[in-house]
Amino acid sequence: MEIIFMGTGTSQGVPLIAHPNPGLDLGNPKNWRTRASIHVVIDESHVQVDAGPDFRQQCWQNNIPAVDTFILTHGHADHVVGMDDLRRYCDLRAGSAIPVYSTEEGLGRVRQIYPYALHDRPISSGYVAFSLHDMPAVMTFAKGSEIRTTLLPHGRVETLGLVFWDKHSGKKFVYYSDCNDVPKEAMALAMDADVAVLDGLRPQPHPTHMSVEKAIEISRQMRARETFITHTTWQLDYDTWTPILAKDNVKMAYDGLRLVL
Repeated sequence: MEIIFMGTGTSQGVPLIAHPNPGLDLGNPKNWRTRASIHVVIDESHVQVDAGPDFRQQCWQNNIPAVDTFILTHGHADHVVGMDDLRRYCDLRAGSAIPVYSTEEGLGRVRQIYPYALHDRPISSGYVAFSLHDMPAVMTFAKGSEIRTTLLPHGRVETLGLVFWDKHSGKKFVYYSDCNDVPKEAMALAMDADVAVLDGLRPQPHPTHMSVEKAIEISRQMRARETFITHTTWQLDYDTWTPILAKDNVKMAYDGLRLVL
């Protein structure tokens, strides 16, 4: 299983526009963070999780050759508005619709934004087509690997928490972004993860996201062997926070980071 961190920034990206971004070293490329998403290759299948406004750029920079399955964690703009750029991957599927999985709320947003794409095949050459599906509790791949799903609280909506299990390596990868807590069921599903990626927005508390302190607490409870925080703001300078987080066996994710489990 390979995990590519396409983007690791908050909804406005990092650095924040029209803002001095004090304490953020703009000379460090790890402090230039696009909207949060990941790409996972599991059982030779390419799974894209979310597509914000930077999606096309992210695909180019990370050399993404295919998208076989698309998972939308929730319908907020920084996760859904880049889906039109899946059109190229639709072309590579000989024009067949890309399977899109999400919650009822997420699928509703796709229907609102992309009514022209809700067909078995594109309405015209070069367009995109989506086949919409409710995200199952367990998604199983051809060679037996799985994605298990749970719901996480995120303000007025619930977002999908994803737990990838690779049958070949036996490794567990947890992706819990865009949440302000991890409920008991989600915690049980994620226990003893080999790698956990957690929402860690900023040092201060936030009503719909976990703070850095909260993410550290959740990582400790989860007993994750390695933890990364994502969806981070300009307030978290990479070099400043790396040694601070290391004390709790936590790291900052950055755009372009690749893990192989």
